[in-house]
Amino acid sequence: MRIDILSLFPEMFQGPFSESIVKRAIAKGIVEIHIHNIRDFSNDKHKRVDDYQFGGGAGMVMMAEPVVSAIESLTSERKYDEVIFLTPDGNLFSQPTANKLSMAENIILLCGHYKGLDERVREHFITSEISIGDYVLSGGELAACVVTDAIIRLLPNAINDETSALSDSFQDGLLSAPVYTRPADFRGFKVPDVLLSGNERKIIEWRNEKSLEKTMKRRPDLLK
Repeated sequence: MRIDILSLFPEMFQGPFSESIVKRAIAKGIVEIHIHNIRDFSNDKHKRVDDYQFGGGAGMVMMAEPVVSAIESLTSERKYDEVIFLTPDGNLFSQPTANKLSMAENIILLCGHYKGLDERVREHFITSEISIGDYVLSGGELAACVVTDAIIRLLPNAINDETSALSDSFQDGLLSAPVYTRPADFRGFKVPDVLLSGNERKIIEWRNEKSLEKTMKRRPDLLK
């Protein structure tokens, strides 16, 4: 199995992946883990990967170009079963999900950061989204460690007793609305007109509507 991780802070993985089961699985050749710095795929001379969000609002947004370039660089070399975005508003990670991913041959884990990721990447280049819980971390690196560890321990010969793995047992209550940043037209995928209108009232209404829509679709239990 091969796991490619896209991150803005690749050094964070040195500790978790150099110990215990993950270390042994790598040494045995059971799994390959490759860490890639997203900044290496930025065309900006300062290696910038974030920008202000359209429509205003606090927080920066991860830009589409460097992230998509990183994904396409990998997918041009091999086929991936999943391209996973680690984000607080993704589907809650569970043991059945870990079991399913452990059967994959190649997967990409994209670590989120800042206020979020340009929604066009999520819509057109990500195959699934995962959250490890209803809380917010500084970035997706720790979540990537959790998901990676949960997957690897299920691989044959990763742990000494394979049967052991088989016996293992948010602020306003809504998920956030989609976010976008420059360019307004990325490969024909356009930012919703309302976010470019400058009409603050309509922007707020749009975000509230999309926030409720996403919550009803993904986490209806939060509305109870």
